[in-house]
Amino acid sequence: WILPEIIEAYTELFKRGVAHSIEVWQHDELVGGLYGIGLGKIFSGESMFATVPNASKIAFIHLGQWLLTSGYEWIDCQQDTAHLRSMGAYLVSEDDFLEKLRKNQQIMLQNS
Repeated sequence: WILPEIIEAYTELFKRGVAHSIEVWQHDELVGGLYGIGLGKIFSGESMFATVPNASKIAFIHLGQWLLTSGYEWIDCQQDTAHLRSMGAYLVSEDDFLEKLRKNQQIMLQNS
């Protein structure tokens, strides 16, 4: 379901330190994970999957720990699902979302 163009783009973004992924392995089998883009203080999740129960939750926990130690302040899940809500996600208004993006852009411009 991930097109070759997406793989190519994310590979380049990963090389530039912008794309990040967390993989969950059980023995020699990839059983869950997630990936997305980190810019400024915001991580925007693109996709997550699991082939065994809770594998994506394990990936999300590790992502959260890494984001905290890396200075990120917010995760944009992009979806409102029961699964994400079970991990603490909540809806924000469009105005609040746009304000978070504006503030993040200012931080990025100050740091460039």
